[in-house]
Amino acid sequence: MSVIIHHTFLPADDPEKSLAFYRDALGFEVRNDVGYGGMRWITIGPPDQPQTSIVLYPPGADPAITDAERRTIAELMAKGTYASIVLGASDLEDTFERLRAGGAEVVQEPLDQPYGVRDCAFRDPAGNMVRINQLT
Repeated sequence: MSVIIHHTFLPADDPEKSLAFYRDALGFEVRNDVGYGGMRWITIGPPDQPQTSIVLYPPGADPAITDAERRTIAELMAKGTYASIVLGASDLEDTFERLRAGGAEVVQEPLDQPYGVRDCAFRDPAGNMVRINQLT
């Protein structure tokens, strides 16, 4: 039996800015782009890993969420504490420079961590924390 990560979800409040980050700067491909009711769900992923995707979704789109909960989500996103993802790169330095040159918000430059990884961190346009580990 084999189990993989097939889809994971990150909130995205500005689809075009999110595409600039994930597609243009990171090099992910767009696999699906679905609009409904003035909102967009965009599925992206690494070109060489078609089985693994990230769905960028409109925060608070769930009709069961109250207006107060939507405000809380927006506040947490603005602080950068609502969602995160850890990616891996074969060349961390190049990936870091490409994202920085693309205008991404740098949280941490490449650094050897005391727990054994070399990584860097950015905030995507929605405020999500995006950590990138150097693959060994």
